[in-house]
Amino acid sequence: MTDDRTAFIHGLIHLAVFLQANPDAPAPRRAVVHYFARDADDDQMRAQIDAIAGLLGSTADQDSGHYVTSVCFGPVEYRAVAILSDARARHAAHDSYRGCITPDTH
Repeated sequence: MTDDRTAFIHGLIHLAVFLQANPDAPAPRRAVVHYFARDADDDQMRAQIDAIAGLLGSTADQDSGHYVTSVCFGPVEYRAVAILSDARARHAAHDSYRGCITPDTH
């Protein structure tokens, strides 16, 4: 296991133990844990998600420029996402205007 993976798993365990031991601490009704595919070309990113779908026993689908698969463990969802090149290009174009326009607030 990698250090990041081990730290993440231990963090989840510690959170669960904390919530179990502290019933007065509010807990969310639902949680989503995202894994984002490593940056690569679209076919390689889809392959990453397809491999995860195979592990999860789920299917992968395209949704608004994202290629995704997920599985729920009760109210906790594990969601693997590849942000495909068209979606990244749209975001970069939109983001290129950041700071260029100042709305009139009067």
